Amino acid sequence: MNWFEALVLGLVQGFTEFLPVSSSGHLLIGAKLFGTDSAENMSFAITVHAATVLSTIIVFRKTIIHLFAGLFKFKWNTETDYIAKLAVSMIPVAIAGIFFKDRIEAIFGSGLVIVGICLFVTALLLAFSYYFKPRTKNNISFTDSFIIGIAQAIAVLPGLSRSGSTIATGLLLGNKKENAAQFSFLMVLIPVAGEALLDLLKGGFANGASISNAALITGFLSAFVAGLFACTVMLNIVKRGKLVWFSVYCLIAGTVALLL
Repeated sequence: MNWFEALVLGLVQGFTEFLPVSSSGHLLIGAKLFGTDSAENMSFAITVHAATVLSTIIVFRKTIIHLFAGLFKFKWNTETDYIAKLAVSMIPVAIAGIFFKDRIEAIFGSGLVIVGICLFVTALLLAFSYYFKPRTKNNISFTDSFIIGIAQAIAVLPGLSRSGSTIATGLLLGNKKENAAQFSFLMVLIPVAGEALLDLLKGGFANGASISNAALITGFLSAFVAGLFACTVMLNIVKRGKLVWFSVYCLIAGTVALLL
């Protein structure tokens, strides 16, 4: 992977991480077009996911600081309650990571058929969440948190959008659009950052030694900048309730994946 390929794929990751179109699916499609190997893909994916985590922290910095300020009052309050719900949402993805990590990584190397199918599933989920109008509630419950966490765990499949799955699930459970979007973006911080750290400690980047540091840095920076833009845009899109257009896009992208 050269610096130009890393630049393009970093931009793809940054934009698609927050848009409900599956960043992992688009990275695999891009890798197929560029002809990069699986080891490079894994090392690069770790790098650009870390970049989008950083962009999420920047966008939600005020919210994160507010949550931690409440947490360190060492009493049960609104902020502690929210953090506890975020922790509950991480349980399913932690289980998936501990017990099914090798199988999930094998799926990432199994071609684009699974990507195409999962993009179709993402399209259906987005369309259903747009047309189905449940009774709206003010706050995400602990039960909602766990169910949204299950959606996130299932969305580790390439082509199944994480943000699309979690936001759509939150909406189907009757949560407000802005609440579902914020929860979706915040709940991914620790799992993705933790996975990147573990892979680094285990020498995950060594497995992709053929990829240069220049390519990794380029990919990180492009994903970070694109992530800052896409995260802000996505929040506005969710508030206007226009997710159905991404459903159409996922159908097109899924068809392209199957044709490749």
